[in-house]
Amino acid sequence: MALKLGDTAPDFEADSTEGRISFHDWVGDSWAVLFSHPKAFTPVCTTELGYMASIEPEFAKRGVKIVGLSVDPVEKQEGWAVDIEETQGTAPNYPIISDADFNVSKLYGMLPADTAGDAADRTPADNQTVRNVFVIGPDKKVKLILVYPMTTGRNFDEVLRVIDSLQLTADYKVSTPAQWQAGDDVIISGSVDNEKAKELFGDWEEPRPYIRIVPQPSR
Repeated sequence: MALKLGDTAPDFEADSTEGRISFHDWVGDSWAVLFSHPKAFTPVCTTELGYMASIEPEFAKRGVKIVGLSVDPVEKQEGWAVDIEETQGTAPNYPIISDADFNVSKLYGMLPADTAGDAADRTPADNQTVRNVFVIGPDKKVKLILVYPMTTGRNFDEVLRVIDSLQLTADYKVSTPAQWQAGDDVIISGSVDNEKAKELFGDWEEPRPYIRIVPQPSR
């Protein structure tokens, strides 16, 4: 079955470019981003892995670990990393999981459960559904799932924006409106009644009784 928001992210062990990973242990008390790729040496994914490496410090500032995944053996990932550095200017500075046995892709609902065979015999088109971004919280729950087609590069600045929202709303009883950026006004959560809202936030703007707008709480 496909993963849903709020599900526990499946645990697994797998080889990676930085050694064997036991996923839940690797995440630890951090947030994590797992982003997947159908095959090594694919053009759009090459740009994505390079861009993620260039903005890795932004994720680290937020206490977020990055891990990539590709349906190929580790040696393919290591060779690909050379191309990524030469063409994108930044080599991956995070592990890339080898999913040559399709185990992680199947656990995360990206490939059918009956997928089998040699990964080398499969084309990127065979694995085109392995194009997901999963944001996972310290509680190991899935907080965000994005699915992209092979022809469209992912917007990882948007992933950072969502993580800012997820971390803010995990700490405060607020929600973030459309197009929100860190520092913008927020909306008091509907689960908070006016009496409690007064205690937590003081005054607020109220264009409608169900839309109560306050400055972003300090973090």
